[in-house]
Amino acid sequence: MASGLEVHEACTTGDLDALEEYLRTGKFDVNMKDPDWQNRTPIHWAAARGHVSCINSLLDHGAKGTARMDMGWTPAHLAAEAGKLAALRALYSSGVSVTKKDVYGDRPRRLAEIYGRSECAKFLQQ
Repeated sequence: MASGLEVHEACTTGDLDALEEYLRTGKFDVNMKDPDWQNRTPIHWAAARGHVSCINSLLDHGAKGTARMDMGWTPAHLAAEAGKLAALRALYSSGVSVTKKDVYGDRPRRLAEIYGRSECAKFLQQ
C-alpha cells in the first residue's frame, strides 16, 4: 500500500531508478512534507545524504529547492550540516539559493562552520 512517502524513501537511499519511476507516474507530490521528520521533503533527504543524481532529478520534476522544514532549514542547511559538498554544488549550479536563513538567522554556511565542515563552509563563503 502506498504511503505517499515512496519518493522520500528513494531519496534517502539514493535509489535513482525507483525515484524516476515514481516521478514518471505523476502520482506523487515531489514537494510532500513528512511530518514525522520535521516536515522534510524528498529533496531534503537527497541533500542530507549527498545524492546528487536524486537532487537533479527532483529539481527537473519541479521540486522546490528552498523548501523549508520545521525551524526553517532548507536542503542546503542539511547538506552543509552533513558535509555534503557535492549536494551543495548541485543545488547552487541549479540556481537554488544556498544562503537562506533559518528561524534562528543561521545560514547553511554557519551550520557548516558549527559542524566543522570546512570544505562546505569555504564553498558557501564565495
